[in-house]
Formats: sequence, structure tokens, C-alpha cells
Amino acid sequence: MNNKLLTLLGFASKSGNLSYGLGASKASVMAGKSKLLIVCSDISEKSLKEVNFHGEKYNVKVKVLQNTDTFTVTNAVGRKCGILSVNNSSFADAIMSLGGNV
Repeated sequence: MNNKLLTLLGFASKSGNLSYGLGASKASVMAGKSKLLIVCSDISEKSLKEVNFHGEKYNVKVKVLQNTDTFTVTNAVGRKCGILSVNNSSFADAIMSLGGNV
């Protein structure tokens, strides 16, 4: 678990810069709003494949949280979700700068 990541996700959630779930995240990607897609370690292979497809198609980076499950992310952002779209470049850059397996 990475506390900096969870803190950033909490701030992004409170400031309205996240889309929650597969459908909303795909819509953000297709609308050109998404800067980063975040996927929890425990989502299904089918959902991961779909996220990767849309990430490649619309040139949006995908970050899989290797050591962070849906429950942990849900507690950080206040909504149940395993897939998030970060719709702010500053938050996306800060999350990507954490690097490694988070």
C-alpha cells in the first residue's frame, strides 16, 4: 500500500478530477478528458483488457496498482470502484512520478 498514492487519489476525488468505474472512465477517455487510467490489482482480466485497449487507442497511460486492491482504493476515494480515470494532468503526473509497483 502506498500512502502517497492514496492521498493523491483522495485529493483528486475531492476536487472532482476522477471518473469512477469502467463506463465513466471509458467515456472520459473518449471525450479526451482522461490523462491517466488507474486499475486495481483485483479487477477481472476482461476489464483490464478493455482498459488497455482504450488506453492504447486514445493514447492514455494505464497504471495497474500491483499491490493495491479495490477495497483500499474505495476507502481512499469514497466510492466503490476498481477502475479510475484521472482527468487532471497535474494529478496524473504526480501519480506517475511515484513510479514502480504501487
